[in-house]
Amino acid sequence: MAGAIVRRLLVSIGVVFGSVSLVFFIMRVLPGDPVQVMLGGATVDEQTLENIRRQLGFDRPLYEQYFSYLGDLLRGDLGRSSVSREEVADIIAAQFPATLTLTLASVFVSVTIGVLLGVVSAIHRNRLTDLMIRIISLFGISMPSFWTAMLFILVFSVQLKWFPAMGGGTFKHLVLPTLTLGIIGAGSITRMVRNSMLEVIGEPYILTLRAKGLSERIVMYKHALRNALIPAITMIGLQVGELLAGAVIIETVFARQGLGRVIVDAIMAKDMYVVQGAVVFTGIIYVTVNLLVDLSYSLIDPRVRKHA
Repeated sequence: MAGAIVRRLLVSIGVVFGSVSLVFFIMRVLPGDPVQVMLGGATVDEQTLENIRRQLGFDRPLYEQYFSYLGDLLRGDLGRSSVSREEVADIIAAQFPATLTLTLASVFVSVTIGVLLGVVSAIHRNRLTDLMIRIISLFGISMPSFWTAMLFILVFSVQLKWFPAMGGGTFKHLVLPTLTLGIIGAGSITRMVRNSMLEVIGEPYILTLRAKGLSERIVMYKHALRNALIPAITMIGLQVGELLAGAVIIETVFARQGLGRVIVDAIMAKDMYVVQGAVVFTGIIYVTVNLLVDLSYSLIDPRVRKHA
């Protein structure tokens, strides 16, 4: 078990390192001068531009900037915003709670709806209920998040006036962004749970439990569902990463404060250190969640612990 944890940690470190390196070089090769973007088009002489580039370290060779950034990163220094001159860590700390709230609420919605619909669909296989749930789940998977968000704004904000269209700070402001992300995630979980349940239902031990006289509810929800959730947990873990990525779009559409909105604004302003710091932070969260998901297998299925 310890060896498996070490291997997964090494893989996780490699994923974070690869993400950091990729974003670093992408931000450097994008067209446009970050200093000119930072100045907002103000007219300054070339000497002033060179002085600013020197202060920000943009005058050094690319490989020097890269290794200098990695060294700062290993010391826990994410750098300063080239626009506001704030510490990147402070910017992330201020904005991440809003994104975390949105992500956790969306995960709760997607898991609740996905597991429930997946079980119902498997129990009523090839019936009208199954067909309707499969169509709904396909709709959830296929629809782009920004389109779903605008549809919800049109219906629930503009027409019905039940929830505010933009902003944050109250529960009502959280409802539409949460439903937008949650429904998209629920589609994948529904299909995964349905397929897993159908495989488990055909196992001999399920027939044995039924032959012993156990009620269908106990057989399905106590025995079949527990084993069917093992592959679904992987999907749930991946959903966290997808929902964090989806928050970039959703926070922009609903004009919410959060880490996603910070990333979009930083990309538009070519604020390299903010983008890199946000990617590092998000990558660490993503690999941590997936590591915890892998470790949770042993709690659900002892066979996984035995072969780890």
